[in-house]
Amino acid sequence: MSDLRQHSDLPTRRPGELGARELARWAWRQLTSMRTALVLLLLLALAAVPGSVIPQSGVDALEVSQWKEAHPNLTPVYERLGLFSVYDSAWFSAIYLLLMISLVGCIIPRTLVYARALRAQPPAVPRNLSRLPDHTAYETDDDVEVVLERARTALRRKRYRLRVADDGPAGVSAEKGYLREFGNLVFHISVIVVLVGFAVGSLRGYQGGVIVLAGNPSSGLEGGTFSNTPASYDDLDPGSLFGADDFDPFTFTVDDFDITWLTEGSAAGTAREFRAPITYREGLDGAEQTYDLRVNHPLSIGDTDVFLIGHGYAPVITVRDGDGEVAYQGPTVFLPQDPSFLSFGVVKAPSARPGAIGLEGVLYPSFEFIDGNPVTVFPALANPLISMNVWTGDLGLDDGVPQSVYVLDTSGATPVDDADGTQLRLDLQLGETVQLPDGLGSVSFDDVQPWVRVQISQSPGKEVALGGVVLALLGLLGSLFIRPRRVWVTARRREGEESDRGGATMVEVGLLDRSGGADLTDVLDEIVAALQGRAEEEKA
Repeated sequence: MSDLRQHSDLPTRRPGELGARELARWAWRQLTSMRTALVLLLLLALAAVPGSVIPQSGVDALEVSQWKEAHPNLTPVYERLGLFSVYDSAWFSAIYLLLMISLVGCIIPRTLVYARALRAQPPAVPRNLSRLPDHTAYETDDDVEVVLERARTALRRKRYRLRVADDGPAGVSAEKGYLREFGNLVFHISVIVVLVGFAVGSLRGYQGGVIVLAGNPSSGLEGGTFSNTPASYDDLDPGSLFGADDFDPFTFTVDDFDITWLTEGSAAGTAREFRAPITYREGLDGAEQTYDLRVNHPLSIGDTDVFLIGHGYAPVITVRDGDGEVAYQGPTVFLPQDPSFLSFGVVKAPSARPGAIGLEGVLYPSFEFIDGNPVTVFPALANPLISMNVWTGDLGLDDGVPQSVYVLDTSGATPVDDADGTQLRLDLQLGETVQLPDGLGSVSFDDVQPWVRVQISQSPGKEVALGGVVLALLGLLGSLFIRPRRVWVTARRREGEESDRGGATMVEVGLLDRSGGADLTDVLDEIVAALQGRAEEEKA
């Protein structure tokens, strides 16, 4: 009873209950299992889907702002989930890191097992080769040692590794296909290499976008110039290890922009080719060079790549105030709203007198009336027309709050009315000028200048990622086409027994395909032919 009382105070565990150390060990085993790695890889692929469907702030801030304006109810939810910057979000980084840990924890033990297998000898000859799925036996008059030596020679020629010492009956053990597991390891390591490459590019690289006006030699319009400095970008997403000193110094000017449109067939109205001739200079003292910037043909300057990713139109608009002074003049970037290049834009002239003037509306590249509705029938500039509402008063530019150049704040402004008392809407064709009522001034539509959107980026880990992809292909080929096989050959003397064919030595050959599912009949026949010496006779 005293012993029972002493032991009754000891802590007891329920069946299946794990301690802290055991729980940690179990969690580590689950995390580093191949099944978990595959699940995490699938989750990473699924997590990247929003990044390709939802506009990303680091890629195109303009598109993000347009999406937010079009979906005001979903925007707070998406912002809380980090869907406008998927690859920088905490949940995406968590999946990324867990996958890295899982792969490393899975590969290291497998590598140690593979290293031991490389040093180990092929298994000894089984006692009963007839149980193997691929087996044959025959009798010969050759001595046992002659048969076994012939087996060793034939298997070495076929690049089998032989067992040095046999523990079973007199015979030969051979094995090949060790590189299959090596291919599996290379494939899994390549996934880590690809992930590291993307991580390096995300940390030490950057990506930015900018709209640059393109020149128009036919109308004498000069193209815009871009200098590779942080302040020159419309949107910039640098990595956490990327500094201002890491920008490659260069400038470029977009001299022209040429589009080849398809005018016939079902694809009419789509572009077949884009070409933006540019003049660029590396550094401050570099010589001027030219390059035709095209889609999927980026310009590489140092470690930086310049991509052509979009284009549009910038109407040249002049706004004069009531005193006849120019309050606003120049090309105004309008953003395409659909494939027909119906484009939206705003004009702000805060210095106009007697009151500030604001315009917002659309550009029709090829304007026509169809069934009483204004439409653009082709994305090219065939009959350009701008249609804009007019506002005057406070445009919100004096509040000190940053404002998008593509948004007109009309909360404090007053709409300008026409003679009928409705809000004035200007419909201007190219070259036209309209006087505004109440002595506000005039608006002129002078020209149209094309613009291009370029993406500029540094991806220092792309070579690493490419190497990982190549490794993955090599490893996958090795794991698919290399067949691990084992061959056993035994020979024993028949003493005191009569043979139907008069042979004195019984030879047995067994073959095992460790990957399963292979038809080894031809392989077995080749080995038997080599043992019987028929292979040399056929070659002779």
